[in-house]
Amino acid sequence: MHGPGTPTRRTVLAAGTGLAASGLPGLPAGRRRTREPLGDAAAGPAALTPQQQAGQRVVFSYPGTTVPQSLLDQISSGQAAGVIINSGNVSSLSQITAAVQQMRQANASSPNPAPLLLMTDQEGGQVRRLPGAPTQSEKQIGQSANPASAAASAGTSAGNLLRSAGININLAPVLDVYRTAGDFDDQYGRSYSTDPSVVSSCGQAFISAQQATGVAATAKHFPGLGPATSSQNTDLRPVTLTTSLSQLRGTDEFPYVAALTAGVDLVMVSWAIYSHLDSAHPAGLSSTVVQGELRGRLGFSGVTITDAIAAGALSGLGTIGQNAVSAAAAGMDVILEASGSVANGQAVVSALATALQNGSLDATAFGSALTRVNALRNRLF
Repeated sequence: MHGPGTPTRRTVLAAGTGLAASGLPGLPAGRRRTREPLGDAAAGPAALTPQQQAGQRVVFSYPGTTVPQSLLDQISSGQAAGVIINSGNVSSLSQITAAVQQMRQANASSPNPAPLLLMTDQEGGQVRRLPGAPTQSEKQIGQSANPASAAASAGTSAGNLLRSAGININLAPVLDVYRTAGDFDDQYGRSYSTDPSVVSSCGQAFISAQQATGVAATAKHFPGLGPATSSQNTDLRPVTLTTSLSQLRGTDEFPYVAALTAGVDLVMVSWAIYSHLDSAHPAGLSSTVVQGELRGRLGFSGVTITDAIAAGALSGLGTIGQNAVSAAAAGMDVILEASGSVANGQAVVSALATALQNGSLDATAFGSALTRVNALRNRLF
């Protein structure tokens, strides 16, 4: 989301805060949130073309408040895993609800009609793409008399709001443990606390409460952007964090243990470089971080999702297509193309399809990623 006049993913505030969510039609009750055997829920990838298999790993974005026909066609042809709703897509709750329904209808004719991954950033406080709850920021929740209870209330209210609009994934909560007043996370109140135990209990409460509404949660930004200064914004530029391995694991990764215990569905991996984990690659392009640290050391078996693939942190490393292939090779299941350009999403799909066909991406690993993504989609409404 770095086009002219377009704010970054992390700083856009939802317009029209405070509109009521009442009066919207309800959706059928969601399935119980248990992790099913992954193979049972997955559509056989062999039945899809390489372009469709690639598309099933890409989340698209679009400009403005009208869903472009090009995106609807991409969805109905089975070449999209989902769509992110940015604040520029939202003029009112009723408008975005109708737009989401359009996308759902297009998906009904897809060769893989499992529910789309329809997501947004509804963290609370200043970072809300839809008007409505939760009104408290993570920092306000962390400073409240009963932080875990307040976090649970925020999770329930976020889930109920998004569900009412047909959105089934929240790119929240932020589990970063901020360090100093006014730093990257704290300047927008996006971190619960400087205390990893408070972040852990709040994150777990938010995740459990929100996922009980049927809306999947996303823990971010692994292994943690808490040490980042106010100018270290990966949306805009490369960021290297020199935090020691003991502090990364004892402080920054600490809240993820509770998040995984709560059964969090997705983990978003940071674009920062962590010099004591892998000094050569941003975390989301590093198999050391994704496969070794997140899946191996912590045992995460759910869906991994990138931060915005067009982020400034990656712009010097290659095209969005090349970086998407690198992310997939590192173990990222879903590539998030959040720039507001359908064409950019299509470029990512084409790059992944080419890499699958020429052997640059391992077919077995590709199929495993599709299996995880489809297992999640089949659990959602």
